[in-house]
Amino acid sequence: MKRLPVLALLLWICSVFYVGVFLFVGGFLLVRLEVNRTSSCADVLPPGADAKGDFCLKEPRFRRAVVLIIDALKAEFTHYDPENPYPRPFQNKLPVLNEMVSSRPSQSRLFTFRADPPTTTMQRIKGFTTGSLPTFIDVGNNFASSAVLEDNLVHQLGQAGKRVVFMGDDTWVSLFPRKFHRSLPFPSFNVKDLHTVDNGILQNIFPTLDGDDWDVLIAHFLGVDHCGHRFGPDHPAMAEKLTQMDDVIRSVIKRLQNDTLLVVMGDHGMTDTGDHGGESQKETDAALFLYSGSPLFPAPGLQVEPEVVPQTDLVPTLALLLGVPIPYSNVGQVLVPLFPENSSVGAPAALSQTEALWINVKQVNRFLETYSHMAKDIPADSLSELQYHFSRLSSEYLDRVKEGSPPSAELRVSMQAYLTSVRETCRASWARFNPLKMAGGLLVLGLACVVCFLLSELSLVVLQSGVLKVSVISGVLGGGAAVAVQLLVMGFVEISWCLGGAALISELTFLWRVKRSVTRSSSCGPLSVWRLFTPPLLVLLLRCCSLLSDSYVISEGRVVTFLLFTLGLYVPLRLNWDGLLMSSSPADSQKAAGLLPAALPPSVVRRESTALLVSVGVLVGCLYLSLSFHSCREEQGSCQPSVFLTPLSRVQESRMRNLYYVLSLASLSGWAFLLHRWLRHFGNLNVPSVAVFTARFLLPLASICMGLHWAVSATPEDSFRNLAELISFAQIVLPRLVLGLLALGLLLLWLDPLTVFLKSRTPLSPRGSSMPPPQYRASTGISPQAELQHLIPQLYQRIRRSLEAEGGSGGGGGTEGSEPRPAVEAYGLGSVYSAPLLILCGLLGLGLLLLHPEGMALAFLLMLAQAAALLHLHASASSISSLQSHSNVFSVPWAPVVLWSLAATQFFHATGHLPTFPSIQWGAAFVGFPQGHSGTVLPAALVTLNTFASHIIFAAGCPLLLFWPLVCEVRGSRTLRSAAAGEDGDDVVMEMRLRESPQQFSSALLQLAARYLFVSGAQVLASVCAAAILRRHLMVWKVFAPKLMFEASGFLVASVFVLVGVTLVLRVDVAVARLFQKLLPGNTR
Repeated sequence: MKRLPVLALLLWICSVFYVGVFLFVGGFLLVRLEVNRTSSCADVLPPGADAKGDFCLKEPRFRRAVVLIIDALKAEFTHYDPENPYPRPFQNKLPVLNEMVSSRPSQSRLFTFRADPPTTTMQRIKGFTTGSLPTFIDVGNNFASSAVLEDNLVHQLGQAGKRVVFMGDDTWVSLFPRKFHRSLPFPSFNVKDLHTVDNGILQNIFPTLDGDDWDVLIAHFLGVDHCGHRFGPDHPAMAEKLTQMDDVIRSVIKRLQNDTLLVVMGDHGMTDTGDHGGESQKETDAALFLYSGSPLFPAPGLQVEPEVVPQTDLVPTLALLLGVPIPYSNVGQVLVPLFPENSSVGAPAALSQTEALWINVKQVNRFLETYSHMAKDIPADSLSELQYHFSRLSSEYLDRVKEGSPPSAELRVSMQAYLTSVRETCRASWARFNPLKMAGGLLVLGLACVVCFLLSELSLVVLQSGVLKVSVISGVLGGGAAVAVQLLVMGFVEISWCLGGAALISELTFLWRVKRSVTRSSSCGPLSVWRLFTPPLLVLLLRCCSLLSDSYVISEGRVVTFLLFTLGLYVPLRLNWDGLLMSSSPADSQKAAGLLPAALPPSVVRRESTALLVSVGVLVGCLYLSLSFHSCREEQGSCQPSVFLTPLSRVQESRMRNLYYVLSLASLSGWAFLLHRWLRHFGNLNVPSVAVFTARFLLPLASICMGLHWAVSATPEDSFRNLAELISFAQIVLPRLVLGLLALGLLLLWLDPLTVFLKSRTPLSPRGSSMPPPQYRASTGISPQAELQHLIPQLYQRIRRSLEAEGGSGGGGGTEGSEPRPAVEAYGLGSVYSAPLLILCGLLGLGLLLLHPEGMALAFLLMLAQAAALLHLHASASSISSLQSHSNVFSVPWAPVVLWSLAATQFFHATGHLPTFPSIQWGAAFVGFPQGHSGTVLPAALVTLNTFASHIIFAAGCPLLLFWPLVCEVRGSRTLRSAAAGEDGDDVVMEMRLRESPQQFSSALLQLAARYLFVSGAQVLASVCAAAILRRHLMVWKVFAPKLMFEASGFLVASVFVLVGVTLVLRVDVAVARLFQKLLPGNTR
């Protein structure tokens, strides 16, 4: 068997797909260019003005400021309805805000504070400190915060000599290192911890307020956000947290002086399930409350006040109120109602509305000019229009200043219109794409799909011709040429173009070499484009086309379920159309003669047909039940997420919690029992090997520990207070013990994957034996390895037949007319390849289930049942249809491969996942680590494993599609096929048939993996095309861009585990070869 060429070809094709995705994403998800310049007080002066007139030297409107950031303070949480007799847990819990606005209207206001997506904490902190707009790709940095390089409020306050004290979310310390006069950070990543950060702030905030060692105090509370993630907003714990925040605000207001501004704000909102990260209104709408002991706002009704305040508008407003320059990259506009109409009104040194707007306009224009020189993102026509608008405003304002006449209201409106135009122009321009990179990525991905399809159709020719070496060398040379051209033309090297050039040249070389090999090969028939239009590939085409519609992407879970149902019904209907599903009656003269020239007995055909129809029934049942585990997108309106997605700790009613726990425990037991039952049925649990030790002991022990972990996690916090420390200890130890056991099992499985039991016996003297022992010679010119390839199946047959003969004679020793008992008896040899794969999937399944809510155990059991149904459907269809083809070639048709891939996507949705960022189950990062992590690699890995669990299981189990028809081979079918082909007949040898034709074994394994990668890669290509074609679509950032990210990430994870599954098969093959090497006769070299 050609092991290394198979693995090398798969690694190469996966790498080509990765390069194509990387190149396209580099042109589609652009990062905005950061302007690393800072504002100074002199920047806002008119030409020729004296620095003494600078507002930085004046007494600011407020000497101090207290900024309370309540993470995820949704705007809805601040609404107060005294007539609501039965408020929900998040309603009417912040009455202090309504009391202040009602009783002190000139000193306080409550606004809806709208964030720009993505609504993740790090991007929001950047937004309301720099005044800039985030980009889509920044969401990936939410848990790998790096220092803010752009000008920001924290830097400007420090430059002005303000003592900034911070306490709370430690994200601030990583974003603004060494920028605070004093900082008290607390760990923020553990979403299950509701109190550590908030209690740490409460211990320090009031002593700080009572002291005099601060000018600006920033406190970032996390309890409300973490409560939403853990329990959702509609939970008693949310009522407790909001009530606590109400007490904090009251206490802070009592301590404020008249020269201090209080800002209470949320950085984003949350969905009904407590998540955030997207751009739905529930996620973007937070609350903003402003309060001062002195008059701050005009009397109600005198001015038109905004109902919604963009978060970027807070930056210039706070800067001017505190007397510091507006950050250089700000594109927000000042909140006009906070400034008097004329400078003589209010505080003596207060800026008027027109003065504040002019400083803001001047700063934004300066940033626009700088940015347009550094990058060419902004269209020239838009830029010239904005410059003309600014010139007109500047001329009018300066003329009025020289004349000493008060500015008109129309001038203020024009300034606000200019600032709004700049922000919208920047928002549109920073969504610009790099068409050249996108086209390059599309080209590489398209050719990768073509190469993958050809590899699946011509796997044997590719293995025999050895085209990979030349393709890799040409790719390396192409990448080197790209480096040289970039250095000569641009003077620097961009890695994406180098990789893209290497991949493109390598693909073209591969196609050229394959064409030559096909032309020279006599065993390969002509390829036709019509092979792409078989019904299974047409279903795949429909799947890919559906990705171009936002409605179908939103309803993807049901669309994939429907396609699976359709293709599952196609298999028996096609067999019935061909007359193969049921055995023909001898009296039926209408049947075509010779349709089944060497047919199985009618009883066997009926049994196989019945098994096939039962498999279809189980498949349909699993598809129907899996719909009960789906989550809901915000666009789906009245959709209700599955109750099984709720962790047991959130279920308040004890009876329901106990019922869910029993169902979860039963499903977990069913998962372990079914795997154990299959291995026992095929005799793979008899050998005292480490692989069998894993299946017999480690899997059940891990299941028991997982059940105990669920019980501990479901225990309410207010129960068993005396055992609180023991419960906390168990929440750490039990999941880590499960992960450790599963990791040990994977290691043992790799070290010794064989599950074959060899039992030595003293052979009895043969009397009348009809099958003499095979003779092997080393002097015939045939290598020992070639002799070994033929020895293995013959040895297997000899062992099996002798056992059957012995069983037929009543289990005694060798008698007259029977074969002798063999010197070696083997158990589990017929499923030697599939058994390790099942153990691998069992270990992975338990580990991935640990990272999900307990209710998903039933979904995982359905996944196992549906996978078994698909395998038996494929095996029965192969057994029946192979009688017509009379082919011994091990080839997995397209239909089961497409079904297998669609099942992975279906159970992505049936395990509560969606291709949206708010649906990511962040709690997986804290399974076994309730105290949080010191780094980001491990939590990111745990969340990735949780998100793509179904992709992992189906990808790792993909080789089972090759082995299952052999495991379920019908007795006598091979004899009939061989007789029809004029060959010597053999009986059922199950997976040992693969050893008879090592080249066809290698070819079939490569073909199967290439077909699975093609099906997955085609869906990635469709997502890429959808994002490219619909990049100006209204829903591009809400639907198509997240779908592209999830589809590409799913392909990356699935391809890695396809390689894992194939590598395990190759490892088993090496072990099988070594096993039978020991059984060679002594006269063989």
